[in-house]
Amino acid sequence: MASLIDNDTHRTEIFDSLPYYDNDLEKNPILREKVERELAREPKPPQTLHPRVPPPIELFKDKPELAAELARVEAHQPLAPLDTIRYQLPAPTSTPGTDEEWQQALKNAQSQLEHQRIRHTNLALLQTYGPNAWRIHNYLLEATAKQAETALEELKQRTTDINRERKNSQTRIGNQLTSLENKWTELISSILQIEMANVALDAEVDRLNKKEAELASM
Repeated sequence: MASLIDNDTHRTEIFDSLPYYDNDLEKNPILREKVERELAREPKPPQTLHPRVPPPIELFKDKPELAAELARVEAHQPLAPLDTIRYQLPAPTSTPGTDEEWQQALKNAQSQLEHQRIRHTNLALLQTYGPNAWRIHNYLLEATAKQAETALEELKQRTTDINRERKNSQTRIGNQLTSLENKWTELISSILQIEMANVALDAEVDRLNKKEAELASM
């Protein structure tokens, strides 16, 4: 962990790691092996959820049709085929047919006729107003797509700028740390040299004191 103090703002910044600058694992393969062994000894995450985690939400509890459809989609089952019987015009099964069967067939034919009339009306409306509606819809889709593309490009640019800023900042801080570490090494070396010189001077002083005592006793 590194801690640097900005003299201009008197603000302390703490950095846990400098991934753009630190390359100890690449330089020392043995260190990477030690890190991997240490990670392998880490306890595995618990299989059960924490007691404070709320239970899963049951969707469509009061709507069995939607719940069944959700279960079908989750099971990757195909959709049931469309019922085309109601679009047919079956005749009475018996010959010549009862009045009730003919009434039911007549109602079915009237329903089919009304359905075709509504389809014809919808097609006429679509032919009249559909092209402009589709043009407007396509224009809105294109505008939405352009907005999404613009937002994506802005996000990519922001990400690039942030990564560039992080890299420059970490490189600058790493250079400062390296400079401080070299300075610390030089100071430690100087202190050791001074201590060794002091030891040598003490030994020389002791030798001179002994020699002086010998000369004084003669």
